[in-house]
Amino acid sequence: MISKCQISGVDIYRRSELRNLHVALGFLSIPWLIQAVACMVRRSGIQQRRNSFEDGVYGTTCPIPPGKNFTYILQVKDQIGSFYYFPSLAFHKAAGGFGGIRILSRPRIPVPFPDPAGDYTVLIGDWYESNHTVLKAHLDGGKKLPFPDGILINGRGPGGASFNVEQGKTYRLRISNVGLQNSLNFRIQNHRLTLVEVEGTHTLQTTYSSIDIHLGQSCSVLFTADQPAQDYYIVVSSRFTNPVLTTTGTLRYSNSAGPVSGPPPGGPTIQIDWSLNQARSIRTNLTASGPRPNPQGSYHYGLINTTRTIRLANSAGQVNGKQRYAVNSVSFVPADTPLKLADYFKIEGVFRIGSISDNPYGGGIYLDTSVMNADYRAFIEIVFQNDEDIVQSWHLDGYSFFVVGMDGGQWTAASRNGYNLRDGVSRCTTQVYPKSWTAIYVALDNVGMWNLRSEYWARQYLGQQFYVRVYTTSASLRDEYPIPKNALLCGRASGRSTRPL
Repeated sequence: MISKCQISGVDIYRRSELRNLHVALGFLSIPWLIQAVACMVRRSGIQQRRNSFEDGVYGTTCPIPPGKNFTYILQVKDQIGSFYYFPSLAFHKAAGGFGGIRILSRPRIPVPFPDPAGDYTVLIGDWYESNHTVLKAHLDGGKKLPFPDGILINGRGPGGASFNVEQGKTYRLRISNVGLQNSLNFRIQNHRLTLVEVEGTHTLQTTYSSIDIHLGQSCSVLFTADQPAQDYYIVVSSRFTNPVLTTTGTLRYSNSAGPVSGPPPGGPTIQIDWSLNQARSIRTNLTASGPRPNPQGSYHYGLINTTRTIRLANSAGQVNGKQRYAVNSVSFVPADTPLKLADYFKIEGVFRIGSISDNPYGGGIYLDTSVMNADYRAFIEIVFQNDEDIVQSWHLDGYSFFVVGMDGGQWTAASRNGYNLRDGVSRCTTQVYPKSWTAIYVALDNVGMWNLRSEYWARQYLGQQFYVRVYTTSASLRDEYPIPKNALLCGRASGRSTRPL
């Protein structure tokens, strides 16, 4: 039997047409049926308000056993925008199972652009011919992940994906990089792309010839079918790699006079400055409404004093003769019990608070189940320092954060003088360029156990992640929901009780 995750009766396979979830603001129930393998599903960017029990990563949620089903219930009332879901356990992400999630604004809340004639989800990512079990065994054997074999657009190879448009009309593309290790560049032959949304934030409507989308990131662009009626190339290529991987899809006008012609348009390849300047140009639209009628710009993050600075440095090395990756020298190893359940049931010996430091100390890599404590409602600064020669990408579950600065070299306190404290974009995944740093501000307003991880999936699997325990002594439902009635219990939490059904 093919290993698969199933949502609402629709099978999602590795190379299949991918399906979307359309979500109105409120609560969402997602039923999952698992066959052949234990599985769990993460909704990338969905904040799981007050409910990290169902975050869909192993540090918070037990895997769904083979042949069983589970319904995730999550709150999305404080979000809008474009996101996606994927299998998060083991190395299942390499097998596919992706889909788009669209959280729609309430009808009375204006969106800062006219309704498009069409709305497409575009999931792009690098791809391996090898089965995910082969790749997992490769990593378990102490080796690095090899170079990908290609790039897919909506689960299809070169020339397989197509999008139909009518001349003169404007369309929205919700693009997510669901791959394993490469930043990607997206472009459409002879068409311009206007960025309008990044992971739930309406942006200044800047127009680009192509756009970089780093691992785990999502964005929305508008384009107008304003060219002579024919077919045009949609091109996705890898960034900062040698060789450059490229794949194509087709933009097909309804009155097309002919197929695509000429070579696919080229794009940027290894230019860091080009990508850095584009990233800096992505700003919040301060006049646009968010999930609520008040303008997003009414929250002046730049006027709030931070109470803590956390500096995180990624590193790679060997531990016991095997490849490992680390944050502040700690390479994460999963415990035998989800950390959130251990915390809730007060099971000792599963993890230690403070097992990862606030600052890199420069020592060798060591293994631990790393958990950092943080105070509820604190406003903190996190600096990602990347001293390696790769582009890194970091994601924080449970939150959106403000990207206030990024630059080359080493971060120092003087780097704050260049921060954008007015209209930095709010998102959940940010890139860090080689030999560079990126700084973010986070308002810790969501109680729970939250995963902070590399989106480079082999690095995440081999230890480049940890958990942030946002804690309060309050037992109020205003701060955190009780454990769900249908919560799965495993490890040392087996045999415990949740709440009466």
